[in-house]
Amino acid sequence: MRKQKGFSLIELLIVVAIILIIAAIAIPNLLRARIAANESSAAASLRTVDTAEISYQTAYPTQGYAAALANLGGASPCTPAIATGCIIDQTLAAGTKSGYTITAVGLGVVPFTDFVTNAIPVTAGTTGVKGFCGTSDNVVRFVTPAAAAYATALACQALTPIGQ
Repeated sequence: MRKQKGFSLIELLIVVAIILIIAAIAIPNLLRARIAANESSAAASLRTVDTAEISYQTAYPTQGYAAALANLGGASPCTPAIATGCIIDQTLAAGTKSGYTITAVGLGVVPFTDFVTNAIPVTAGTTGVKGFCGTSDNVVRFVTPAAAAYATALACQALTPIGQ
């Protein structure tokens, strides 16, 4: 009898089973890491938007804070004006970044005396778990699990600040 070279079917099945077991352990950790990265990006984006709102209010005191997130950005080449503040990049001004929907709304009437920013996961539990918000005090706060967008500064300020 001749000895054949190669692997038997049993040996190949064992290797495939080992790979599947390793994948079953690694994939949930990868998904959790992705969610954590999206949440970190959303919090950083809100810090950027909150700072941009304060800069906008300084640049356009008769307008107060920006009426909407789009007013803080502008298409390239951007010319600063009330409708296009040119303070944040166009990707962030569009309102969707890293699996989160980001909004900013001026509160009251012109001149807007306060604002509220929100970052809500596009798909709760998949792109993120936490919801974030910020106001003119420039503190980003969060809630777990993510809730709907906060419409008032007081509702946002009742949440836990990041880092506490």
